[in-house]
Amino acid sequence: MEIINFGEHLMLDGYFGNEEKLNNKEIVLKSLGELCEKLGMRQLTKPEVYFAPGNDIKDPGGWSGFVVIEESHISIHTFPKKGFVSADVYTCRNGMDTKLVENYLRNTFELKEAEVQFTKRGTKYPVENIY
Repeated sequence: MEIINFGEHLMLDGYFGNEEKLNNKEIVLKSLGELCEKLGMRQLTKPEVYFAPGNDIKDPGGWSGFVVIEESHISIHTFPKKGFVSADVYTCRNGMDTKLVENYLRNTFELKEAEVQFTKRGTKYPVENIY
């Protein structure tokens, strides 16, 4: 049985970002839509962004945004007081332009540093239905 890779998952953690931009609901909302466009992904829902109040010293609160796409999802979580953003782009497509995603998020939130992790998902995904 032939096996293919199901998809790809990029995780970006950004540091020392612009507090004002990280604390701007409209920027988070716009980012979700623009990332979809730039990656050629189709939105199944409009992006949604919620304010998440802080719950302790580690999490001083911020914005959490999501968009469900035909190919899976994109999420962005900001922590303005920490200058931190955590983003995920998960897609069942292959060949994601990881540099485009990293550069877009770095520029949008004026990140001074970023850690990017990239993994292939479903590496044993069967080509044919098994049932």
